Amino acid sequence: MQSLTLPRRASVKGLGKTLNIAIPVAIAALAASAAYAGADTTFTPALTKFTDFLEGSGGKIITVLSLAGGLIGLASGRFSLGQVAVPVGVGIGVGTGVPIVTSVVTAVRPRAIR
Repeated sequence: MQSLTLPRRASVKGLGKTLNIAIPVAIAALAASAAYAGADTTFTPALTKFTDFLEGSGGKIITVLSLAGGLIGLASGRFSLGQVAVPVGVGIGVGTGVPIVTSVVTAVRPRAIR
């Protein structure tokens, strides 16, 4: 005669762990509301100052310091393409990166819900 084995049931302890995670996630999902990226102007003054800094003298200072670091590296006798490419990339990034990012962020506006 063979013994009959019943399948194992999930333990109550494992079910409790699952419920401890599932209930807060379900409450958060039901209580969540839509967020509108273009509606808040809290950080507009800081963004304006930082953008003006990078597009003005601050961007020039960052580029010159990067170029000076590349020239010091070249003068040390170890030539690397990165010593030339990094200052060029920093100059391009500071000169054109800020207007591109600013225009992309302002171009993405949520549509009005009807």
